Amino acid sequence: MRTPSREPIPIDARAADHLRYIRETMERAAEFTAVPGWGGVAMGITALAAALWASRQGTPRGWVTVWLAEAFVAMAIAAPSAATKARRANSSLFSGPGRKFVLSFAPPIVVGGLLTVALLQLGNFSAVPGVWLLLYGTAIVTGGAFSVRAVPIMGLCLMGLGAAALFAPAHWGNLFMAAGFGLVQIGFGLWIALRHGG
Repeated sequence: MRTPSREPIPIDARAADHLRYIRETMERAAEFTAVPGWGGVAMGITALAAALWASRQGTPRGWVTVWLAEAFVAMAIAAPSAATKARRANSSLFSGPGRKFVLSFAPPIVVGGLLTVALLQLGNFSAVPGVWLLLYGTAIVTGGAFSVRAVPIMGLCLMGLGAAALFAPAHWGNLFMAAGFGLVQIGFGLWIALRHGG
């Protein structure tokens, strides 16, 4: 009695499956390089403008309002810049290392938002610069674990400024914000743009 013979699987079908598996594995292990260098420079420039504008506010609420507006401007710059850089690299922001970056970046930002609400309700405006710089720096460090080396180093610089801001005189807060969100962002943005393409 003969067993029914099976049709042979074409070699090109198996090869395509293997190549797909290899490509997906490499994407999962690769660095997230869609951190926007030039977008970071633009974010730093708008932060310096915000620092100047915030320094002219007569009340702590006015100061916080300016910086909250700057946070939305920065997000409006960062998201399309990262998406454009990812698209140029034939990558996606939400797959492989990009997804890990976003998932690691988001929790410190959410915590920062919640702490901001709590601090503002308590009227503790002087702690806001330190908290923002520390948590944004933490987000950059944790997300940067899946990126190029300059990214977590930038986060550590921001965390250092945040720690100093917590213990410095309250009227220095705006200078720390300008240094972190402005100068550090511009410096590392330029480094990333020149070393890692845009």
